[in-house]
Amino acid sequence: MDFSAARRTMVDCQILPNNVTDQRIINAMMELPREIFVPRPKRNVAYADESLALGFGRFVMEPMITARLMQMLELKPTDVALSIGAGTGYSIAILGRIVETVVAIEQVSSLAQEATKNLSELGIDNVAVIEGQLIGGAPKQSPYNIIFFDGAISEVPKVISDQLEEEGRLIAMIKKPGGICRAHLMSRNHGVISGRNIFEASTPLLPSFEQETIFSF
Repeated sequence: MDFSAARRTMVDCQILPNNVTDQRIINAMMELPREIFVPRPKRNVAYADESLALGFGRFVMEPMITARLMQMLELKPTDVALSIGAGTGYSIAILGRIVETVVAIEQVSSLAQEATKNLSELGIDNVAVIEGQLIGGAPKQSPYNIIFFDGAISEVPKVISDQLEEEGRLIAMIKKPGGICRAHLMSRNHGVISGRNIFEASTPLLPSFEQETIFSF
């Protein structure tokens, strides 16, 4: 399979038509070999407009959703980002191409190891994958300018929103009863966190976030 051509088709048919204009995100998705982040039997559909199962209840999120969420964050080259769910490393590889530092929390040991291996092979050395429970984030390395949820959740736990720096931005797909997911962008200004919905889409839930309490809009 010509993966280079598949990447071009993904960008031309999924990313650009969905109002993704941040050239840094577009370039990263054009250059990163998405196929190495999915199980070998699924590599022929690595660039499909769908989530791809990794096992352990985990998925590589749809390319369009990943790109739109990152664009909404208005990423800066000086940002320190937290990713909730490293998976095999695709989303954090994109972030690592744009921001200064990425901390990614991953609770499945084999996925954390795979993500670390993939990032190393690509020469991305500003991303740290930490093994730990997704639900707690990574408070020791906080605060963060950016918090990115690599999958849908029911609500944003306060323990994670508390890790957001002043003027920081957090984005997540919030899944409500009935299966509707809304991209929700939150920010901290003068110590107060507020948020707004951006767009609707569908993506699988992250484990441990099915019925969390605490910070919903």
